[in-house]
Amino acid sequence: MKNKKTVVLGATTKPDRYAFKAITMLVEKGHTVLAIGQNQGEVAGVKIYTKQIPLTKIDSVTLYLNPLRQRDYYNYIIETKPKRVIFNPGTENPEFYQLLQSNGIKVEVACTLVLLATNQY
Repeated sequence: MKNKKTVVLGATTKPDRYAFKAITMLVEKGHTVLAIGQNQGEVAGVKIYTKQIPLTKIDSVTLYLNPLRQRDYYNYIIETKPKRVIFNPGTENPEFYQLLQSNGIKVEVACTLVLLATNQY
């Protein structure tokens, strides 16, 4: 398995949330994870940042933010130049899809947890 440097946007320390489960599963599967959320904390040894941090060589950004909250991150994500952005259920955003695709970034509407569980990540 290839280590894919992944940014989890919408990270949380609440164990019942999908972003928490995604961070945990990504770490278990051997991926490097950077997490950004509203509140500081730590999940599976990964520090949650509350500000946009400098990012390089990102494979995937997986979103756990509703479309309205994604707007604050449009430029940040595009400037990071990830290979793909995963829109998990509830984060679908056709406006952002177009911006990403026009900048050569792959859009994937999928569930990160399902991709990981079925070895399609």
